[in-house]
Amino acid sequence: MTKGDLINIAAQEAGITKKAATQAIEAVLEAVTKSLSKGQSVTLTGFGTFRVSKRASRTGVNPRNPSMKIKIPSMTLPAFKAGKSLKDAVR
Repeated sequence: MTKGDLINIAAQEAGITKKAATQAIEAVLEAVTKSLSKGQSVTLTGFGTFRVSKRASRTGVNPRNPSMKIKIPSMTLPAFKAGKSLKDAVR
């Protein structure tokens, strides 16, 4: 499913125009992005939780030259943990 598919379904289910559905979905995605960039988690009850995950720095191997070691810096990444209702629906 693409973002366009999601917009079409939201417009159809809510009985609103595609333009309004696009604005609503864009607003939700922007709100989630802003919260994550501030280090806050976003919980959608029954669906799941978006959170910020920290990955420690580590030593890796250069794929072009396996004998060469490279340092991979630490980074902050977005993560998602599915809620019980979503897990049950997928199973």
